[in-house]
Amino acid sequence: MGERFQIYLIKPTRYHDDGYPLQWWRSIVPSNSLACMAGIVEDALERGALGDVEADVHTLDEIHSKVDPKRIARDIERAGGKGFIGLVGVQSNQFPRTMEMAKEFRAAGLPVCIGGFHVSGCMSMLKELPPELVEAQELGISFFGGEAEDGRIDEVLQDALAGELKPIYDWLKDTPNIAGAPIPFLPREQVEHNTNGFSSFDLGRGCPFECSFCTIINVQGRKSRFRTADDLEKIIRVNAAEGITRFVLTDDNFARNRNWEVFADRLIELREQGFPIKLVIQVDTLAHRIPNFIEKCVKMGVDEIFVGLENVNADNLEAAKKRQNRVEEYREMFLLWKQHPVYIICGYIIGFPNDTYESIQRDIAVLKSELPIDSIYLNYLTPLPGSEDHKKMYEAGEWMDPDLNKYDLNHRVTHHAKMSDEEWERAYVDAHRSFYSWEHMETVIRRMAALGSNQKKMTVNRLTAYREAVRIAGVAKFESGYMRIYRRTQRRPGFPIENPLVFYPKYFAKNLFITVAVARTYVRLRRMMKRIITDPARFDYTDAAITNDRREVDILLTDTRASDRAAIRRQHREEAESAAA
Repeated sequence: MGERFQIYLIKPTRYHDDGYPLQWWRSIVPSNSLACMAGIVEDALERGALGDVEADVHTLDEIHSKVDPKRIARDIERAGGKGFIGLVGVQSNQFPRTMEMAKEFRAAGLPVCIGGFHVSGCMSMLKELPPELVEAQELGISFFGGEAEDGRIDEVLQDALAGELKPIYDWLKDTPNIAGAPIPFLPREQVEHNTNGFSSFDLGRGCPFECSFCTIINVQGRKSRFRTADDLEKIIRVNAAEGITRFVLTDDNFARNRNWEVFADRLIELREQGFPIKLVIQVDTLAHRIPNFIEKCVKMGVDEIFVGLENVNADNLEAAKKRQNRVEEYREMFLLWKQHPVYIICGYIIGFPNDTYESIQRDIAVLKSELPIDSIYLNYLTPLPGSEDHKKMYEAGEWMDPDLNKYDLNHRVTHHAKMSDEEWERAYVDAHRSFYSWEHMETVIRRMAALGSNQKKMTVNRLTAYREAVRIAGVAKFESGYMRIYRRTQRRPGFPIENPLVFYPKYFAKNLFITVAVARTYVRLRRMMKRIITDPARFDYTDAAITNDRREVDILLTDTRASDRAAIRRQHREEAESAAA
């Protein structure tokens, strides 16, 4: 009597270099994996997957919420002793932290299942489980490979209730239909822990491209699958009822969604009905070729885009099988977006086989002068488990850093053929410093003002965050936040538990230092913005990046690497053929 099955869906964080779990008072990016699993589990309970058993579902994202395994175990015991721990969306860099939590839950006798890209990636690409997954299995920890829609979570919940989880639930070879699937949803109390009240959802999964560094194609598959426009409207209305209208659309590439226009029209209709929808989306470098794509994206509420630019060298892109990226079209593509008030963020990778310290700095200089990009998200080329790069290196026995905690794209985890470890790390630091120099940030603001964009607040906020997350906090912007939280007794094994008399003054002072440093940057950029936008001559500003000049495009190509001359010839040939046609 009164016993209730307790279901905990937890999205783990990773350990920072200081040994403490990376947590913030307010985080940046919401977890769509957690939102999807919350919707899937709630749907399973509504369908009666557990029969007459009553259950409570708890969602916790550790990037901004405290996860205390001992307290959770006590709460489950008080509720009758029946519980299930689902560790959701676990990436490779989060696996060490995940294992420490899982060990505590297992010690309390609770059933634990781990899902996410690390488990699914290893299962999909490697002939045998790597040592860390073998260790987890020896502790009685279960794995879920693949996606949990189509009622696949039912078996897991039923087995957990019976205390008989299977070692592996493998759905990798059978991707589910997501049209009409349970919608992703996080309760408002979770969303409020994200900056600006962002939530997230996805409309499509799978990717047709073959990038060798990507894990998505090997976990979600190359066959694209989509939700429906009615699913989208339900997502918007359910969230709007909670006061949530700002979203990150987590599709790896919205432009490759065959239903993009149907989705766009539905969102435009909802905005006309009074829903103040704002969206951040990811697109590829070919999206501008789709008729009306950019215009409709802006009308449906997009004011910020992320583009997987990856590099400005055709030879590097070819080596990574990122053949869809056409360097010769970069400026045209960005300028078409810049006809609208859209903030452009580009993912950029350093460490391709042809890179050297000097070439990386030269390429960043070319990118700054020739392309109207607002921010770059700088990454090391990383063989993530689940990617073709990782599979090849793993099977060849090449050195990869054994500490999975570093596989966050912001730590070097391999050696480079042409650079020493020190050179590669210095290249990363100097490339970031170069792009986010005061001189170049002023150029970004001048371009914004000259093009008539109204994104003043966003430009200042994003430049501040992208610059200082790496420079001061030592993390990427996407995993950063406001006001770091340190929990004294939650520290990675191997690091000492600090004395309270040392711990509290030390980390109070550190947070104070970071807050002051970030505030100084923000204030300086605000003053810079005010000076530029009040300048009567602001519309007279021009430079190569905001000039769609054929000669300037040729310079962009020849200033990077010799092999890009082939791209010039290819572009000129295609233009001649088009004119003839």
